[in-house]
Amino acid sequence: MPYPTILRASEASLVSHDVDAVFIFILAIAGFFFVLTQGLLIYFAIRYRKKKGVEESTPYITGNHALEVVWIVIPSLLLVAIFAYGLTVFIKMRTPLPNATEIQVTASQFTWSFKYPDGRSVANELRLPVDQPVKLIMISRDVIHGFFVPAFRQKQDVLPGSYTYLWLLPKRVGTYDIYCSQYCGTGHSLMRGSLIVMPQPQYQAWLAAEQQKQKAGAQSPAEHGKALFESAGCGGCHSIDGSPKVGPTLKGIFGSRVTLNNGQSLVADEEYLRESLEEPNEQVVQGFQPIMPSFKGSLKQDEISALIAYMKTLK
Repeated sequence: MPYPTILRASEASLVSHDVDAVFIFILAIAGFFFVLTQGLLIYFAIRYRKKKGVEESTPYITGNHALEVVWIVIPSLLLVAIFAYGLTVFIKMRTPLPNATEIQVTASQFTWSFKYPDGRSVANELRLPVDQPVKLIMISRDVIHGFFVPAFRQKQDVLPGSYTYLWLLPKRVGTYDIYCSQYCGTGHSLMRGSLIVMPQPQYQAWLAAEQQKQKAGAQSPAEHGKALFESAGCGGCHSIDGSPKVGPTLKGIFGSRVTLNNGQSLVADEEYLRESLEEPNEQVVQGFQPIMPSFKGSLKQDEISALIAYMKTLK
């Protein structure tokens, strides 16, 4: 397993080197002040030690305003610098990457399931092409899990009943461990997976071979979602061409800004669409009535993901 050390700067992902740099920055500051304070401690212990046969009176010092200002201002400025540096790296880590391939991640005790855009699902193994941004859309079937790739220096909690996201940009070919970072039960230590980063030609060859293995007529998530949309009669209340019906149109819904009946405005992302399917009357679009039935319990998580994938295609 490739685990770059401090002496060999980590370049496994877009932000791994930056995360290491923040910790090295903090370590350098702490190391400097450790050497300074311990050095002064030793110096003063030797310089002002009591000498035999010499009686010296100790000066009565009650304070030193200049020194007090220095030891308050300098640590404060250093803390601000550490915070600013860390915030810069955090923003870089959390900023969505353009043109990212979306992969559905479902966590359950004690396994990871990865669904690729073509509809294939694989347990405990995620293959990605190098230098290609990826967006992981994650949800848990049971308890809180944590998706953690140590070599990438990235971690994200995975929650039941709510989507969380993680953007990855692999920079080095290799095989990396995936761990669950939240204690999720007696089999927690067994909840491990592999993230395999492949060169672009090798990844494309693997992808083509896997697609050939798929059964004839296998559907992509978007195609599956379209079939569910039609079979469930969703078109009776929601149009896909922008025309008004009993419910709001789904044309261009994903990523658009939606105004609710309570005046609140929000972006229609995956989490909003999931909630609209499971609890449709909690966040009703302005101008419409709360009459949509809940599909919570009647739709499986894979089916909800498929419907969301279909709605993303309705430009």
